[in-house]
Amino acid sequence: MSKQGSLSINSENIFPIIKKWLYSDHDIFYRELISNGCDAVTKLKKLSMMGEYDLPDGYKGKITVTTNANDKTITFEDNGLGMTEDEVDEYINQIAFSGATDFIAKYKDKTNDDQIIGHFGLGFYSAFMVAKEVHIDTLSYKKGAKPVHWECDGGTEFSMEDGDKETVGTKITLFLNDDCPEFANEYKSREVIEKYCSFMPTEIFLEKEPAEPVKKGEKKEPKPINETTPLWTKHPNECTEDDYKKFYRDVFHDYKEPLFWIHLNMDYPFNLKGILYFPKINMEYESIEGTIKLYNNQVFVADNIKEVIPEFLMLLKGVIDCPDIPLNVSRSALQNDGFVNKISDYITKKVADKLSGMCKTEKEEYEKYWDDIAPFVKYGCLKDEKFLTKMTDYILFKNLDGKYMTLPECLEVKPIDTDAVDENGNPVEAEVVEDNDSENEASEKKEKTIYYVTDENQQSQYINMFKKAKMDAVILKHNIDQPFITQLEAKNEGIKFKRIDADIEDALKTKTSKKVQEELDEKAGSLKELFKKALKVKEIDLSLEKLKDKKTASMITLSEESRRMQDMMKMYSMPGMDPNMFGGEGEKLILNINHPLVEYLLENKESEDASLFAEQLYDLAKIQQAPLKPEEMTKFIQRSNDILLRLSEK
Repeated sequence: MSKQGSLSINSENIFPIIKKWLYSDHDIFYRELISNGCDAVTKLKKLSMMGEYDLPDGYKGKITVTTNANDKTITFEDNGLGMTEDEVDEYINQIAFSGATDFIAKYKDKTNDDQIIGHFGLGFYSAFMVAKEVHIDTLSYKKGAKPVHWECDGGTEFSMEDGDKETVGTKITLFLNDDCPEFANEYKSREVIEKYCSFMPTEIFLEKEPAEPVKKGEKKEPKPINETTPLWTKHPNECTEDDYKKFYRDVFHDYKEPLFWIHLNMDYPFNLKGILYFPKINMEYESIEGTIKLYNNQVFVADNIKEVIPEFLMLLKGVIDCPDIPLNVSRSALQNDGFVNKISDYITKKVADKLSGMCKTEKEEYEKYWDDIAPFVKYGCLKDEKFLTKMTDYILFKNLDGKYMTLPECLEVKPIDTDAVDENGNPVEAEVVEDNDSENEASEKKEKTIYYVTDENQQSQYINMFKKAKMDAVILKHNIDQPFITQLEAKNEGIKFKRIDADIEDALKTKTSKKVQEELDEKAGSLKELFKKALKVKEIDLSLEKLKDKKTASMITLSEESRRMQDMMKMYSMPGMDPNMFGGEGEKLILNINHPLVEYLLENKESEDASLFAEQLYDLAKIQQAPLKPEEMTKFIQRSNDILLRLSEK
């Protein structure tokens, strides 16, 4: 047999397209050629199972990759089903490529990195991305088949003749281009094979020519460089905790143990297997970057294909194996693929089921993980309403005592009866209070209000007052918490989150009669003028209150609505508001009539020290809300020194 001819394609421009258009992924030829070998081995085994072929005794499918740096060649040899002359003619000489002319017209100006290998049966021809010449030696499993030798130099001309291969299978030899010698390097080959082929189902061996001499008395047993049965292909019942941890270390080279993992194993309505790991996170949410590796029948496809994985889970580390996704995915195609969306929905559901199940049955373990997984969960709730619906009752909130509570548990905590205790926590009798109906409405509203803290140090004074009044709050100090609680409020009617310093709650005050309150309001009016003059402002919202905590002289509150507006403007870099500048809308200065400094100020409004004390009380209140600016801190320290000096002189 001897045959020469032209490859049956509609244009001679196909090879320049392969070489240039696919150059961004030119190491992909390893995956394509090894995948073809795996397919050949798998098909031969299936034929044997069907009784159409008798495998030799002791047969074990394998692929051998041999590099020769001196000759600049690479060979890929498998012991699969091989090809006859007719099959070479059909599968190699007639490129499985419909409409080549239309394809060239469509893609000649394309500049993005979408891959086309595999879309048109071009897997074998990826070899010409790096090779100036390719040889095929093959022998079919079929009885009476003759070996075939095929050659092509990267043009459209080929030659095919009888070969000399004696064993069933296929051997492909690549003669590398002068600008691609690195692929014949053993270490480069190993790196690329481990990248794409670490989990292919057929054993892969890497050899080097010329081979290193074996020392006398030494046995050199070759070992495959891949794992043919990766952990995700097994049933979860077959896998131990150590197996999961070892797989995590080996694949992701992360020696910090993962928090926990989810083993995906689905056969219907689509085939999908995989393992998702929740890593331990010690940094801010924005800087977290996970790794999701996508496989097709154990063949590596890509890292972090966002269209397949829900966006919020891109922060995780894991592997997903789905045979229904093409080996060479186009992101633009995936974006509009309904099947891909179903996979994403399934993964989201499995994660929600795992987390909610842990919260129900392993609450203590779930609590240990919560601080690490909270950003994932909250971000997922913000991005996916179905996930939010499933997870709402399993979100944890840590209170002031470090106890974790779900949202329903937070809402079950009743507000303290403001008549129950005084500033020292002792039972007291309530003073006469009018308008009981309005207070009952306020009390009912408080049952659905959840107070929160964003900075335990900055808001420590408020926390102490809450604790003395036997009130509780939850810690919400992550960047994602503000949009998250806004979403919870929108989706759960009647629930309101309020920062601990947004207002002075009734439980923090000594109850007063209407008459006493009117007297306090009148005194507050006289102090307002003093503070406006001292602070050099046109207006200030000021009130006098009888706080139970007699050690607190002054406080500043900023309404929840105003604070959220400020946070939003800061987030979007909108001008006009500085969250660290007080005196704006929603801010109120609270003076405690039960504190000696405030009493002194009331009695000495006209003294020369009045303005000094007013400024100091204001800064003392302000410093509980946010750090003072450098110039403000300088004045505060100097003023403190002046006050101490005056006291020492008396």
